[in-house]
Amino acid sequence: MNDAMEGKFLPLFSFTSGMVHEILTDLYCYTNQIVNLCCVRNLENTEEWVLVDTGMPESANRIVEVVEKLFGENTKPKAIILTHGHFDHVGAVVDLVEKWRVKVYAHEAELPFLTGEKSYPEPDGSVEGGLVAKMSPIFPNEPVDLGNNVEALPSDGSVPHMPGWRWVFTPGHAPGHISLFRDKDRVLIAGDAFVTVKQESLYKVITQDKEINGPPRYLTTDWDAARESVEKLEALKPTIAITGHGRPMSGKELVDGLARLVKDFDQIAIPDYGRFVNRKH
Repeated sequence: MNDAMEGKFLPLFSFTSGMVHEILTDLYCYTNQIVNLCCVRNLENTEEWVLVDTGMPESANRIVEVVEKLFGENTKPKAIILTHGHFDHVGAVVDLVEKWRVKVYAHEAELPFLTGEKSYPEPDGSVEGGLVAKMSPIFPNEPVDLGNNVEALPSDGSVPHMPGWRWVFTPGHAPGHISLFRDKDRVLIAGDAFVTVKQESLYKVITQDKEINGPPRYLTTDWDAARESVEKLEALKPTIAITGHGRPMSGKELVDGLARLVKDFDQIAIPDYGRFVNRKH
């Protein structure tokens, strides 16, 4: 393995950094600096759990501390599921795989970014939105290399070691971006398909003001696909959503916010200018 995130610590923090929220008896959300990770317990075997995404670079020790408080000393997940491979979602993945010796799963379209084959486009510092967007060129875009420790998610939509959940293909923000959905209670782990904070604004990131927005603009390269992904997720009528950035959202606030995002996607989500913007709509 090769860890492109080693030594890439970024001093970005939000008001909710370090907080752990029990969303349901089997679902926890941990905010690692400015990004959310999820721990999903298997109710059929309560000693088993899965980690969804791995946070910021150089954060493995903090993640281990959090999960050991939740699940016990020397615990380890049955697997790591990645919504996508951007730096703030794979920051600790190599360190955690080295410690836990567990398999990582991602969409097949993300595998080149997880096996050292291909870098993401450089973040767009010119995009409309705010100070985080302007800072984004310093964010790592190099791929981690997990070697044979990563494999594609099953093509039937199932999620390894997460009974009752399925993965939903939601590209746009990244070529192989996925979200996770549980039909029985309509719980959604959205990744960055949409977020509940204006991620381009440093003030909003720090204060974590809740508002449904499209995917972070400085790393989103395909806005047509991003729109279709939001429409697909809104059609699922989720009751609870944990997004990659921002606070968890539920109930009427989520329903109304998602409906508004779908209706006014071009105005709310797509920036007025930027390297990946084609304003033809």
